[in-house]
Amino acid sequence: MSLQVVSAVSNSSLLQPGFSLLNFDGQVFFFGQKGWPKRSCPTGVFLLDIKQNELKLKPAFFSKDSCYLPPLRYPALCTLGGKADSDEHQYIIHGGKTPNNDLSDKIYIMSLVSKNSKKTTFQCIEKDLGGDVPEARYGHTINVIHSRGKSMSVVFGGRSYTPLAQRTTEKWNSVVDCLPSVFLIDFEFGCSTSYILPELQDGLSFHVSIARNDTIYILGGHSLQNNTRSPSLYKLKVDLPLGSPAVTCTILPGGISVSSAIVTQTSDTEFVLVGGYQSDNQKRLVCNTIVLEDNKIQIAERASPDWTPDIKHCRIWFGCDMGKGSILLGIPGANKQLISDANYFYILRCKGAEEDKEEELTAQICSQTSTEDPGDSTPFEDSEEFCFSAEASSFDVDDTDTYNEDDEEDESETGYWITCSASCNIDVNTWVPFYSTELNKPAMILCSNGAGHWVHAQCMDLSESMLLRLSEANVKYFCNEHVDLNKGLQTPKKVVHLKKQPMKPLRKKTAMKLTTPAKKSFLRRLFE
Repeated sequence: MSLQVVSAVSNSSLLQPGFSLLNFDGQVFFFGQKGWPKRSCPTGVFLLDIKQNELKLKPAFFSKDSCYLPPLRYPALCTLGGKADSDEHQYIIHGGKTPNNDLSDKIYIMSLVSKNSKKTTFQCIEKDLGGDVPEARYGHTINVIHSRGKSMSVVFGGRSYTPLAQRTTEKWNSVVDCLPSVFLIDFEFGCSTSYILPELQDGLSFHVSIARNDTIYILGGHSLQNNTRSPSLYKLKVDLPLGSPAVTCTILPGGISVSSAIVTQTSDTEFVLVGGYQSDNQKRLVCNTIVLEDNKIQIAERASPDWTPDIKHCRIWFGCDMGKGSILLGIPGANKQLISDANYFYILRCKGAEEDKEEELTAQICSQTSTEDPGDSTPFEDSEEFCFSAEASSFDVDDTDTYNEDDEEDESETGYWITCSASCNIDVNTWVPFYSTELNKPAMILCSNGAGHWVHAQCMDLSESMLLRLSEANVKYFCNEHVDLNKGLQTPKKVVHLKKQPMKPLRKKTAMKLTTPAKKSFLRRLFE
């Protein structure tokens, strides 16, 4: 194993925690960054070009029949392989977070259409499912299994937000473990079926899953409910006869208590496990070799690379599998929040250079590895442990477009760090907990005006007791800006009663002039 330093250049704001890497014919692409320069790359998918130890970005394109692919964070990925002797394959993309911190339950199929030295074109198609559709989630895995000449996809684990009906102020911003259900998805017929297995008691997230033939091995992962990293090794076996599928689970010895680890495939039967965390504040610097042969799994420690002092002493590290036995690793600089490009990057090669040229990646693996830096004062969350953050130098496709920072979608205006009102003073760089119910994000409450929007409780001058009372009462709340408007809509307007002026008696002559000849006789009798 060798460790090589990579020099990153400008525009690192494009790349944010939670993006994904895709390997097509030995070329690495990524998507899911913060916004994108629309005039330069409307798809948000870039070629990760590393030459002479420098990292550059080149935009990719979509075919005309492609659908919109949002810049998802923390989705589940795996390859949907073609023929055994072919390098052609597709990627399955499921779930993940949108730029507004909403969760997606959609499934996309991404395939390579054409490429040349200056342009790469993909096709992205959204797949509709029926039956037991997996709920929106992130930090999960998806794999493809093959049995009796048929193929299906398997979704397991992950995290989701607390359902709206169950949210209270204490857990308004909480995520929960998804139920430990196993979803079997048939893309040919577009249907999904869920299975409950007694051996799977926890909905693990940020675990490692490795598939081979009709078997999936699930290793590690974090459980929010128990705040533990599972030491168990699960073996899922899927049989696809002519009738109903059969799914079984076996607990094997020899598991590893780790979360957010990275897996790369070095040969047809060999994988390498790198990185991860063995506790909330302790990185796992040990590497392992995983061998799958004859329906058996063997896990053994292997010689670790010569980690640099910076890697050893940093609090967090992040990275992602590049395919073909290579992993891109990074560590944040000392002043990451103040200096956007203070990051250091390495390529970890888990096999020799000659092997790297001769062998192609054919793994069917999915290990979600992404993070956000939660700050120095609080322990990080497994859902935000790993990320890849690099910097792009140019978008030199025909040299026609250049990066324009105004094209960026500012994610500071979404999620927890919104500017909720004109007097909002919440700053991601200086925010400190104000209520006892807050963890590492400011407490918010939903204003019911219109379609509804979130506002910070602190900016609305709500006491914590009032915040609790409003949440428990399950009543509508209106923020400072819309409370008067709501009163105007809900309160009946006062009806101004017009005072009736008494009618002055008409003189006989005046009345006679104002009436028609037909009424003169009547008025004459009235005044007589």
